[in-house]
Amino acid sequence: MSSVLIKGARILGGDRADVTVRDGVVEDVTAGGRGGRPGDRHETIDADGLVLLPGLVDLHTHLREPGREDAETVLTGSRAAAVGGYTAVLAMANTSPVTDTAEAAERVLDLGREAGLVDVQPVGAVTKGLAGEELAELGLMARSRARVRVFSDDGKCVHDARVMRRALEYVKAFGGVVSQHSQDPQLAGATACCHEGELSGRLGLPGWPGVAEEVVVARDVMLARHTGSRVHVAHVSTAGSVEVIRWAKAQGIDVTAEVTPHHLLLTTDLLGDYDPTYKVNPPLRPAEDVEALRAALADGTIDAVATDHAPHARQDKEHAFVDAAFGMLGLETALSVVCTVMVEEGLLDWEGVARVMSVNPARIAGLDGHGHEIAVGKPANLTLVDPAAQVVVDREASVSLSRNNPWHDRKLTGRVVGTLLRGRPTVLEGALV
Repeated sequence: MSSVLIKGARILGGDRADVTVRDGVVEDVTAGGRGGRPGDRHETIDADGLVLLPGLVDLHTHLREPGREDAETVLTGSRAAAVGGYTAVLAMANTSPVTDTAEAAERVLDLGREAGLVDVQPVGAVTKGLAGEELAELGLMARSRARVRVFSDDGKCVHDARVMRRALEYVKAFGGVVSQHSQDPQLAGATACCHEGELSGRLGLPGWPGVAEEVVVARDVMLARHTGSRVHVAHVSTAGSVEVIRWAKAQGIDVTAEVTPHHLLLTTDLLGDYDPTYKVNPPLRPAEDVEALRAALADGTIDAVATDHAPHARQDKEHAFVDAAFGMLGLETALSVVCTVMVEEGLLDWEGVARVMSVNPARIAGLDGHGHEIAVGKPANLTLVDPAAQVVVDREASVSLSRNNPWHDRKLTGRVVGTLLRGRPTVLEGALV
Protein backbone atom coordinates (compact mmCIF):
# COMPACT_ATOMS: atom_id res chain seq x y z
CA MET A 1 0.00 0.00 0.00
CA SER A 2 1.37 3.44 -0.95
CA SER A 3 1.91 6.18 1.61
CA VAL A 4 3.58 9.55 2.02
CA LEU A 5 6.93 9.85 3.79
CA ILE A 6 7.90 13.33 4.96
CA LYS A 7 11.65 13.14 5.53
CA GLY A 8 13.61 15.29 7.91
CA ALA A 9 10.94 17.76 8.96
CA ARG A 10 11.31 19.76 12.16
CA ILE A 11 8.02 19.13 13.97
CA LEU A 12 6.88 22.47 15.45
CA GLY A 13 10.37 23.74 14.81
CA GLY A 14 12.01 21.10 17.03
CA ASP A 15 14.17 18.09 16.22
CA ARG A 16 14.17 16.46 12.81
CA ALA A 17 11.92 13.48 12.24
CA ASP A 18 10.49 11.33 9.48
CA VAL A 19 6.69 11.27 9.41
CA THR A 20 4.84 8.52 7.58
CA VAL A 21 1.23 9.11 6.53
CA ARG A 22 -1.16 6.40 5.41
CA ASP A 23 -4.93 6.36 4.80
CA GLY A 24 -5.36 9.90 6.03
CA VAL A 25 -3.64 9.52 9.39
CA VAL A 26 -0.13 9.72 10.79
CA GLU A 27 1.18 6.15 10.88
CA ASP A 28 4.68 6.70 12.23
CA VAL A 29 6.92 9.41 13.62
CA THR A 30 10.60 8.46 13.75
CA ALA A 31 13.02 10.89 15.34
CA GLY A 32 16.29 11.38 13.50
CA GLY A 33 15.22 9.67 10.26
CA ARG A 34 14.83 6.15 8.84
CA GLY A 35 11.05 6.37 8.94
CA GLY A 36 8.65 4.20 6.96
CA ARG A 37 8.17 0.46 6.88
CA PRO A 38 10.57 -1.72 4.86
CA GLY A 39 9.17 -2.68 1.48
CA ASP A 40 6.56 0.10 1.39
CA ARG A 41 6.20 2.34 -1.65
CA HIS A 42 6.35 5.92 -0.44
CA GLU A 43 5.73 9.21 -2.09
CA THR A 44 8.66 10.95 -0.45
CA ILE A 45 8.71 14.64 0.41
CA ASP A 46 12.15 16.02 1.20
CA ALA A 47 11.49 18.28 4.19
CA ASP A 48 15.08 18.94 5.25
CA GLY A 49 15.14 22.35 6.92
CA LEU A 50 11.35 22.71 6.85
CA VAL A 51 9.01 23.16 9.81
CA LEU A 52 6.04 20.78 10.03
CA LEU A 53 2.83 22.19 11.53
CA PRO A 54 -0.69 20.88 11.93
CA GLY A 55 -2.76 22.13 9.00
CA LEU A 56 -3.80 25.75 9.39
CA VAL A 57 -7.43 26.62 10.17
CA ASP A 58 -9.00 29.97 9.28
CA LEU A 59 -11.95 31.12 11.36
CA HIS A 60 -12.86 33.95 9.00
CA THR A 61 -12.90 33.54 5.21
CA HIS A 62 -15.13 35.24 2.66
CA LEU A 63 -15.56 32.94 -0.33
CA ARG A 64 -18.28 35.09 -2.01
CA GLU A 65 -20.16 32.14 -3.49
CA PRO A 66 -23.09 32.24 -4.02
CA GLY A 67 -23.71 35.68 -5.41
CA ARG A 68 -20.33 37.25 -6.21
CA GLU A 69 -18.51 34.63 -8.20
CA ASP A 70 -16.74 37.43 -10.09
CA ALA A 71 -14.74 38.13 -6.91
CA GLU A 72 -14.18 34.59 -5.61
CA THR A 73 -15.69 31.13 -5.67
CA VAL A 74 -15.48 28.28 -3.22
CA LEU A 75 -13.06 26.60 -5.62
CA THR A 76 -10.74 29.57 -6.13
CA GLY A 77 -10.87 30.46 -2.45
CA SER A 78 -10.03 26.84 -1.60
CA ARG A 79 -7.02 27.06 -3.91
CA ALA A 80 -5.84 30.21 -2.15
CA ALA A 81 -6.35 28.56 1.22
CA ALA A 82 -4.37 25.45 0.28
CA VAL A 83 -1.49 27.54 -1.10
CA GLY A 84 -1.52 29.43 2.19
CA GLY A 85 -1.14 26.21 4.19
CA TYR A 86 -4.77 25.87 5.27
CA THR A 87 -6.60 22.57 5.54
CA ALA A 88 -9.87 24.06 6.83
CA VAL A 89 -11.62 27.40 6.46
CA LEU A 90 -14.85 28.80 7.85
CA ALA A 91 -16.90 30.41 5.09
CA MET A 92 -18.68 33.53 6.29
CA ALA A 93 -22.41 33.93 5.83
CA ASN A 94 -22.64 37.29 4.03
CA THR A 95 -23.20 35.77 0.60
CA SER A 96 -26.16 36.34 -1.72
CA PRO A 97 -28.39 34.73 -0.69
CA VAL A 98 -27.23 34.86 2.91
CA THR A 99 -26.32 31.58 4.59
CA ASP A 100 -29.22 31.77 7.03
CA THR A 101 -30.92 28.43 6.33
CA ALA A 102 -29.92 24.78 6.55
CA GLU A 103 -30.21 24.42 2.78
CA ALA A 104 -27.86 27.34 2.16
CA ALA A 105 -25.32 25.97 4.63
CA GLU A 106 -25.41 22.53 3.04
CA ARG A 107 -24.87 24.06 -0.39
CA VAL A 108 -21.65 25.75 0.78
CA LEU A 109 -20.54 22.51 2.41
CA ASP A 110 -21.12 20.59 -0.83
CA LEU A 111 -19.26 23.16 -2.93
CA GLY A 112 -16.29 22.79 -0.60
CA ARG A 113 -16.36 19.02 -0.91
CA GLU A 114 -16.52 19.27 -4.69
CA ALA A 115 -13.43 21.51 -4.67
CA GLY A 116 -11.68 18.97 -2.41
CA LEU A 117 -8.72 21.13 -1.43
CA VAL A 118 -9.64 22.20 2.10
CA ASP A 119 -12.51 21.46 4.45
CA VAL A 120 -14.98 24.31 3.94
CA GLN A 121 -17.15 24.73 7.03
CA PRO A 122 -20.11 27.10 6.63
CA VAL A 123 -20.71 29.86 9.16
CA GLY A 124 -24.40 30.53 9.68
CA ALA A 125 -25.92 33.98 9.92
CA VAL A 126 -27.14 35.04 13.36
CA THR A 127 -30.13 36.91 11.96
CA LYS A 128 -32.26 36.49 8.86
CA GLY A 129 -30.76 38.38 5.96
CA LEU A 130 -28.16 39.87 8.32
CA ALA A 131 -30.85 42.40 9.20
CA GLY A 132 -30.21 42.19 12.94
CA GLU A 133 -33.86 41.74 13.81
CA GLU A 134 -35.00 38.10 13.75
CA LEU A 135 -32.87 35.06 14.52
CA ALA A 136 -31.99 32.87 11.57
CA GLU A 137 -32.53 29.09 11.54
CA LEU A 138 -29.79 28.47 14.10
CA GLY A 139 -31.06 25.10 15.29
CA LEU A 140 -31.81 23.78 11.81
CA MET A 141 -28.36 24.80 10.57
CA ALA A 142 -26.78 23.11 13.59
CA ARG A 143 -28.71 19.87 12.91
CA SER A 144 -28.09 19.91 9.16
CA ARG A 145 -25.42 17.97 7.31
CA ALA A 146 -23.27 21.11 7.57
CA ARG A 147 -23.31 20.84 11.39
CA VAL A 148 -22.93 24.60 11.78
CA ARG A 149 -21.45 25.63 15.11
CA VAL A 150 -20.25 29.19 14.43
CA PHE A 151 -22.73 31.96 13.68
CA SER A 152 -21.95 35.50 12.56
CA ASP A 153 -23.50 38.47 10.81
CA ASP A 154 -19.95 39.55 9.92
CA GLY A 155 -19.91 42.72 7.91
CA LYS A 156 -22.68 43.88 10.20
CA CYS A 157 -22.90 44.02 13.96
CA VAL A 158 -25.66 42.31 15.93
CA HIS A 159 -26.27 45.68 17.54
CA ASP A 160 -29.53 44.93 19.34
CA ALA A 161 -28.60 43.64 22.80
CA ARG A 162 -31.83 41.66 23.13
CA VAL A 163 -31.23 39.85 19.83
CA MET A 164 -27.63 39.13 20.83
CA ARG A 165 -28.75 37.75 24.17
CA ARG A 166 -31.29 35.47 22.49
CA ALA A 167 -28.66 34.21 20.04
CA LEU A 168 -26.23 33.41 22.85
CA GLU A 169 -28.94 31.55 24.75
CA TYR A 170 -29.97 29.58 21.67
CA VAL A 171 -26.51 28.39 20.59
CA LYS A 172 -25.61 27.33 24.11
CA ALA A 173 -27.93 24.32 23.77
CA PHE A 174 -25.73 22.69 21.10
CA GLY A 175 -22.32 24.09 21.98
CA GLY A 176 -22.33 26.83 19.36
CA VAL A 177 -20.61 30.20 19.42
CA VAL A 178 -21.58 33.64 18.16
CA SER A 179 -18.78 35.49 16.36
CA GLN A 180 -19.41 39.21 16.59
CA HIS A 181 -18.43 42.00 14.22
CA SER A 182 -18.08 44.63 16.94
CA GLN A 183 -19.13 47.96 15.49
CA ASP A 184 -21.65 50.19 17.20
CA PRO A 185 -23.62 51.72 14.29
CA GLN A 186 -24.25 54.95 16.18
CA LEU A 187 -20.58 55.54 16.92
CA ALA A 188 -19.24 54.33 13.57
CA GLY A 189 -21.85 55.18 10.99
CA ALA A 190 -22.44 53.87 7.50
CA THR A 191 -19.80 56.10 5.90
CA ALA A 192 -17.04 55.59 8.50
CA CYS A 193 -13.97 54.22 6.73
CA CYS A 194 -10.83 55.36 8.54
CA HIS A 195 -9.56 55.26 12.11
CA GLU A 196 -10.82 58.40 13.80
CA GLY A 197 -7.89 60.63 14.66
CA GLU A 198 -5.62 63.33 13.36
CA LEU A 199 -5.11 61.55 10.03
CA SER A 200 -8.82 61.09 9.30
CA GLY A 201 -9.36 64.78 9.97
CA ARG A 202 -6.48 65.79 7.72
CA LEU A 203 -7.64 63.49 4.92
CA GLY A 204 -11.29 64.44 5.28
CA LEU A 205 -12.38 60.81 5.76
CA PRO A 206 -15.30 59.82 8.03
CA GLY A 207 -13.85 58.49 11.28
CA TRP A 208 -14.34 55.03 12.86
CA PRO A 209 -13.34 55.47 16.53
CA GLY A 210 -11.90 52.58 18.47
CA VAL A 211 -14.58 52.99 21.13
CA ALA A 212 -17.20 51.91 18.58
CA GLU A 213 -15.60 48.46 18.74
CA GLU A 214 -14.84 48.46 22.43
CA VAL A 215 -18.34 49.21 23.71
CA VAL A 216 -19.77 46.25 21.77
CA VAL A 217 -17.00 43.94 23.00
CA ALA A 218 -17.73 45.04 26.58
CA ARG A 219 -21.47 44.53 26.18
CA ASP A 220 -21.08 41.11 24.61
CA VAL A 221 -18.73 39.69 27.22
CA MET A 222 -21.25 40.73 29.87
CA LEU A 223 -24.03 39.05 27.90
CA ALA A 224 -21.89 35.92 27.64
CA ARG A 225 -21.43 35.96 31.41
CA HIS A 226 -25.15 36.46 31.94
CA THR A 227 -26.16 33.63 29.61
CA GLY A 228 -23.28 31.28 30.39
CA SER A 229 -22.70 31.04 26.66
CA ARG A 230 -19.73 31.50 24.33
CA VAL A 231 -18.89 34.66 22.41
CA HIS A 232 -16.08 35.12 19.92
CA VAL A 233 -14.74 38.57 19.04
CA ALA A 234 -13.90 38.81 15.35
CA HIS A 235 -11.00 40.89 13.99
CA VAL A 236 -9.99 42.70 17.21
CA SER A 237 -8.31 45.96 16.23
CA THR A 238 -7.79 48.17 19.30
CA ALA A 239 -5.82 48.18 22.52
CA GLY A 240 -9.04 48.99 24.37
CA SER A 241 -10.70 45.80 23.12
CA VAL A 242 -7.66 43.85 24.28
CA GLU A 243 -8.10 45.29 27.77
CA VAL A 244 -11.76 44.26 27.88
CA ILE A 245 -11.02 40.73 26.65
CA ARG A 246 -8.16 40.30 29.10
CA TRP A 247 -10.45 41.40 31.96
CA ALA A 248 -13.25 39.09 30.80
CA LYS A 249 -10.97 36.06 30.65
CA ALA A 250 -9.70 36.84 34.16
CA GLN A 251 -13.33 36.74 35.31
CA GLY A 252 -13.83 33.29 33.77
CA ILE A 253 -16.15 34.53 31.02
CA ASP A 254 -16.20 32.22 28.00
CA VAL A 255 -14.79 34.62 25.40
CA THR A 256 -12.33 34.01 22.59
CA ALA A 257 -10.87 36.44 20.09
CA GLU A 258 -9.08 36.63 16.78
CA VAL A 259 -6.77 39.15 15.12
CA THR A 260 -6.08 39.51 11.40
CA PRO A 261 -2.61 39.49 9.84
CA HIS A 262 -3.14 43.02 8.51
CA HIS A 263 -3.98 44.40 11.94
CA LEU A 264 -0.72 42.86 13.21
CA LEU A 265 1.43 44.77 10.75
CA LEU A 266 -0.27 47.55 8.79
CA THR A 267 -1.12 50.93 10.30
CA THR A 268 -3.43 53.77 9.45
CA ASP A 269 -0.46 55.77 8.10
CA LEU A 270 -0.82 53.83 4.84
CA LEU A 271 -4.02 55.73 4.05
CA GLY A 272 -2.19 58.96 3.22
CA ASP A 273 -2.40 58.26 -0.53
CA TYR A 274 -6.09 57.27 -0.40
CA ASP A 275 -5.26 53.82 -1.78
CA PRO A 276 -8.51 51.82 -1.46
CA THR A 277 -6.49 48.60 -1.17
CA TYR A 278 -6.05 49.56 2.49
CA LYS A 279 -9.72 50.18 3.17
CA VAL A 280 -10.82 47.45 5.57
CA ASN A 281 -13.42 47.00 8.30
CA PRO A 282 -12.47 47.47 11.11
CA PRO A 283 -9.99 50.02 9.79
CA LEU A 284 -6.25 49.93 10.13
CA ARG A 285 -5.26 51.44 13.48
CA PRO A 286 -2.26 53.41 14.83
CA ALA A 287 1.03 51.77 15.81
CA GLU A 288 0.15 51.65 19.52
CA ASP A 289 -2.87 49.46 18.76
CA VAL A 290 -0.74 47.19 16.57
CA GLU A 291 1.76 46.74 19.39
CA ALA A 292 -1.03 45.89 21.84
CA LEU A 293 -2.46 43.30 19.43
CA ARG A 294 0.90 41.60 18.98
CA ALA A 295 1.44 41.43 22.74
CA ALA A 296 -2.07 40.06 23.27
CA LEU A 297 -1.56 37.34 20.67
CA ALA A 298 1.75 36.41 22.29
CA ASP A 299 0.34 36.19 25.83
CA GLY A 300 -2.84 34.31 24.86
CA THR A 301 -5.36 37.10 25.41
CA ILE A 302 -6.10 36.85 21.70
CA ASP A 303 -6.56 33.18 20.82
CA ALA A 304 -6.22 33.03 17.06
CA VAL A 305 -5.07 34.59 13.82
CA ALA A 306 -7.90 34.75 11.27
CA THR A 307 -7.44 36.20 7.81
CA ASP A 308 -10.77 37.95 7.13
CA HIS A 309 -9.87 37.13 3.51
CA ALA A 310 -12.15 39.52 1.61
CA PRO A 311 -11.74 39.38 -2.17
CA HIS A 312 -13.34 42.04 -4.35
CA ALA A 313 -13.70 42.48 -8.09
CA ARG A 314 -11.85 45.46 -9.51
CA GLN A 315 -15.05 47.40 -10.18
CA ASP A 316 -15.88 47.32 -6.45
CA LYS A 317 -12.46 48.30 -5.15
CA GLU A 318 -11.21 50.83 -7.72
CA HIS A 319 -13.16 53.84 -6.49
CA ALA A 320 -12.56 56.91 -4.40
CA PHE A 321 -11.60 55.72 -0.92
CA VAL A 322 -14.97 56.55 0.68
CA ASP A 323 -16.89 54.65 -2.00
CA ALA A 324 -14.63 51.58 -2.36
CA ALA A 325 -15.55 48.22 -0.88
CA PHE A 326 -14.06 47.17 2.46
CA GLY A 327 -11.60 44.29 2.56
CA MET A 328 -8.31 42.77 1.47
CA LEU A 329 -6.87 39.36 0.59
CA GLY A 330 -5.19 37.28 3.27
CA LEU A 331 -5.22 33.51 2.81
CA GLU A 332 -2.03 33.10 0.78
CA THR A 333 0.11 35.42 2.90
CA ALA A 334 -1.12 34.94 6.48
CA LEU A 335 1.58 32.50 7.57
CA SER A 336 4.32 34.72 6.13
CA VAL A 337 2.97 37.79 7.95
CA VAL A 338 2.79 35.91 11.25
CA CYS A 339 6.33 34.60 10.73
CA THR A 340 7.57 38.12 9.96
CA VAL A 341 5.93 40.00 12.84
CA MET A 342 5.69 37.32 15.53
CA VAL A 343 8.34 34.62 14.96
CA GLU A 344 11.12 36.85 13.65
CA GLU A 345 10.53 39.28 16.50
CA GLY A 346 10.65 36.52 19.12
CA LEU A 347 7.02 36.92 20.17
CA LEU A 348 5.98 33.38 19.16
CA ASP A 349 7.87 30.17 18.49
CA TRP A 350 6.58 27.63 15.98
CA GLU A 351 4.60 25.81 18.64
CA GLY A 352 2.93 29.15 19.32
CA VAL A 353 2.19 29.59 15.62
CA ALA A 354 0.52 26.17 15.58
CA ARG A 355 -1.51 27.19 18.61
CA VAL A 356 -2.90 30.43 17.13
CA MET A 357 -3.26 29.29 13.52
CA SER A 358 -4.41 25.69 13.96
CA VAL A 359 -5.08 24.33 17.45
CA ASN A 360 -7.11 27.20 18.88
CA PRO A 361 -9.08 27.95 15.69
CA ALA A 362 -10.05 24.28 15.36
CA ARG A 363 -11.12 24.18 19.01
CA ILE A 364 -13.18 27.37 18.74
CA ALA A 365 -14.90 26.12 15.58
CA GLY A 366 -15.45 22.59 16.87
CA LEU A 367 -13.54 20.99 13.97
CA ASP A 368 -12.63 17.61 15.39
CA GLY A 369 -10.43 16.57 12.47
CA HIS A 370 -8.11 19.56 12.64
CA GLY A 371 -5.70 21.20 15.05
CA HIS A 372 -4.27 17.95 16.41
CA GLU A 373 -0.74 17.26 17.56
CA ILE A 374 1.44 15.54 14.99
CA ALA A 375 1.38 12.05 16.46
CA VAL A 376 0.59 8.47 15.51
CA GLY A 377 -3.11 7.94 14.86
CA LYS A 378 -3.92 11.64 14.41
CA PRO A 379 -5.44 13.04 11.18
CA ALA A 380 -2.75 13.91 8.66
CA ASN A 381 -3.76 17.51 8.01
CA LEU A 382 -0.32 19.06 7.76
CA THR A 383 1.56 22.15 6.61
CA LEU A 384 5.23 22.41 5.65
CA VAL A 385 6.94 25.79 5.99
CA ASP A 386 10.33 27.09 4.94
CA PRO A 387 11.00 29.41 7.89
CA ALA A 388 13.98 31.16 6.29
CA ALA A 389 12.53 31.87 2.86
CA GLN A 390 12.25 35.50 1.79
CA VAL A 391 9.09 36.15 -0.21
CA VAL A 392 8.32 39.27 -2.25
CA VAL A 393 4.55 39.25 -2.72
CA ASP A 394 3.25 39.62 -6.28
CA ARG A 395 -0.49 40.18 -6.46
CA GLU A 396 -0.57 38.94 -10.06
CA ALA A 397 0.69 35.53 -8.92
CA SER A 398 -2.28 35.00 -6.61
CA VAL A 399 -4.59 32.07 -7.25
CA SER A 400 -7.51 34.12 -5.91
CA LEU A 401 -9.78 35.67 -8.51
CA SER A 402 -9.25 39.10 -6.95
CA ARG A 403 -6.24 41.37 -6.71
CA ASN A 404 -6.94 43.59 -3.69
CA ASN A 405 -3.73 42.44 -2.04
CA PRO A 406 -2.25 44.80 0.58
CA TRP A 407 1.08 42.93 0.60
CA HIS A 408 2.03 43.55 -3.03
CA ASP A 409 5.79 44.22 -3.41
CA ARG A 410 6.36 43.71 0.33
CA LYS A 411 9.12 41.35 1.47
CA LEU A 412 7.98 38.78 4.04
CA THR A 413 9.77 35.94 5.81
CA GLY A 414 8.51 32.36 5.72
CA ARG A 415 6.87 30.44 2.90
CA VAL A 416 4.39 27.59 2.76
CA VAL A 417 6.02 24.78 0.80
CA GLY A 418 3.51 21.97 1.22
CA THR A 419 -0.03 21.25 2.41
CA LEU A 420 -1.57 17.83 3.02
CA LEU A 421 -5.29 17.27 3.50
CA ARG A 422 -5.87 13.91 5.21
CA GLY A 423 -2.53 12.71 3.91
CA ARG A 424 -3.08 13.81 0.33
CA PRO A 425 -0.76 16.56 -0.91
CA THR A 426 -2.71 19.54 -2.23
CA VAL A 427 0.35 21.80 -2.47
CA LEU A 428 3.99 20.81 -3.10
CA GLU A 429 6.93 23.13 -3.72
CA GLY A 430 4.56 26.00 -3.06
CA ALA A 431 2.25 25.16 -5.98
CA LEU A 432 -1.07 23.37 -6.28
CA VAL A 433 -0.71 19.69 -7.09
